[in-house]
Amino acid sequence: MDILEGATAYVVDDDDAVRDSMRVLLESYGMSVEDFPSACAFLRTGLRGLTLSCLLLDLHMPGMGGVEVLERLRARGDSIPAIVITGKGDLATRSRVVGAGALDMLEKPVNEEALAHAIAAALRSSAAV
Repeated sequence: MDILEGATAYVVDDDDAVRDSMRVLLESYGMSVEDFPSACAFLRTGLRGLTLSCLLLDLHMPGMGGVEVLERLRARGDSIPAIVITGKGDLATRSRVVGAGALDMLEKPVNEEALAHAIAAALRSSAAV
């Protein structure tokens, strides 16, 4: 998928192994990756969504989870396209995640092809803004 090449992914997950595997996978698609071990670490950077960027957020993290991150980002006017990743997803959770502003929710273990397609869709939405 050509749209992934040169784009930036921000990966926020408290699990080192998940962040490392996401980095390897996304860099294999030609993406730049910045990863953060917590929601607070990500929010402290003050990063704002760049053209052709997307945010991959773990739903359940100590302190602050993915939904809370999205709510804070949207409150400050940041519309970076986001995909939430969770180990435990159901219809109510999906509704809450999408209501907070995520474009998609994927379940762990994440299928590589599904992730690539979700990121491509997120990047297309980012490029259309």
